[in-house]
Amino acid sequence: MPSADSSGPVPRNRTKRPRVARRGTGRAVRGTGRVVRRGAGGAARVSGGAVRITGHGARRAFLLARRASHAEGAGESGLARLLELNAFNAAGDAAVAVALAGTLFFQVPTGEARGQVALFLVLTMLPFAVIAPLIGPFLDRFRRGRRWAIGSTMAIRAFLCWVLATSVATDSVLQFPAALGVLVASKAYGVTRASAVPRLIPQGLTLVKTNSRVSLAGLAGAALSAPLAGGLALAGSEWTLRYAFLVFVGGAILAVLLPSRVDSAVGEDAVAMNEMGGSAQRSRRLGLTPIVVTALRANTGLRGLSGFLTMYMAFLLRDRPFAGWEDRTTLLFGLVIGAAGVGGTVGTVLGNWLRSHRPELIVMAVLVADAVMVVAAALFYSLPFAVALGLTVGLCQQLGKLSLDALIQDDVPENVRTSVFARSETLLQLSWVLGGALGIVMPLQPRLGLGIVAALLLVWLVTVLRGRTTIKRRQARLASSAEAAPASRD
Repeated sequence: MPSADSSGPVPRNRTKRPRVARRGTGRAVRGTGRVVRRGAGGAARVSGGAVRITGHGARRAFLLARRASHAEGAGESGLARLLELNAFNAAGDAAVAVALAGTLFFQVPTGEARGQVALFLVLTMLPFAVIAPLIGPFLDRFRRGRRWAIGSTMAIRAFLCWVLATSVATDSVLQFPAALGVLVASKAYGVTRASAVPRLIPQGLTLVKTNSRVSLAGLAGAALSAPLAGGLALAGSEWTLRYAFLVFVGGAILAVLLPSRVDSAVGEDAVAMNEMGGSAQRSRRLGLTPIVVTALRANTGLRGLSGFLTMYMAFLLRDRPFAGWEDRTTLLFGLVIGAAGVGGTVGTVLGNWLRSHRPELIVMAVLVADAVMVVAAALFYSLPFAVALGLTVGLCQQLGKLSLDALIQDDVPENVRTSVFARSETLLQLSWVLGGALGIVMPLQPRLGLGIVAALLLVWLVTVLRGRTTIKRRQARLASSAEAAPASRD
């Protein structure tokens, strides 16, 4: 019998263990591989399905948006292209607003920011106030200029957004002039676009409904762009501004591709800006009834209040935020201004619903509602009242604008209707600028600042009502004099 240490054959059970281990390991590896392959295949199928579903949804949304923009003859008249253009404009403006809310208004000390904004507002807005009234006559004189003028406002904003993105990244002094230059170009876009809208109205649509569709296209563009801009802002405001650059470049291309009828002025007479002042003789010659002049004056008050609210709240909510919101001033400002955007959307829907009612009564009612809401916000200043103020201002501004469009459509002669509409838009844009300037210089004490604005708005309301009575009396006197002249000659 061999000894324990003698060499001999290794027991069989000792030789099988490593083989069994190897076979078990191989089976485990092969099983794991099969599981991984199946899991990867399933993940790929799920991912592919998700991509297909997402792509299908995006394609479906695009087709629905295109169908809506081309409905009721908008595709044939060229209005669809203007709707797309206005969506791009609102998308770019929303991106700029998101970028500025996180940089200029909320990172610079309040006193320094107000001083710089006021200075650059004077330097940039005053030239705009002088040039804007000349845009319409310039476009009336030179044919084939409107599309390029609209495109220029887009191209200028694209360039300034790129400059602003670089200056924000490097903390350059060019931030404020570039930002306010974007604001000026945005106001100029509103003026130049107004000259194109009446020339693209489809057969069977009114100016009111056309403007409602243009406004809705802008709201849709802003609603889609704001979340994307907010996501990019997490990586830095400069990326939001570069995104705005791309949007405005696309808008410039769309502007140049507008139909050629935008440049046509066949059968139209031009109206000078000084003829929109509401004097009885000029108003009578242009066919501007006292109701139209009154609605225009009321809308200047509505638009001025909108500009005031934007600028004033940007600094007030940052300097004196509500309790519990000290670290979320950007969100707080977004709530108030976002409420104004919601109000604009509701106003557009209500404007279509109320179009059969008397627009002259609506425009005065919304001016009164604005004045009452500002008084209430001044007396009971709080977050709910601030949000309610934004909602009311947006709602009343949109209803007032649609009512003015309805009156221009019904009461102004066709040969001067386009020019009157464009000049009215110029006055409204300038009113926003003046309201914004007032918002910058107003003291950052909510009850005092809002109280002063409420008093000014009430004075303007009385002035508008008295002006309507005066114009009606003078026009009646001119009409009686014109009837008496032939009788005296006879």
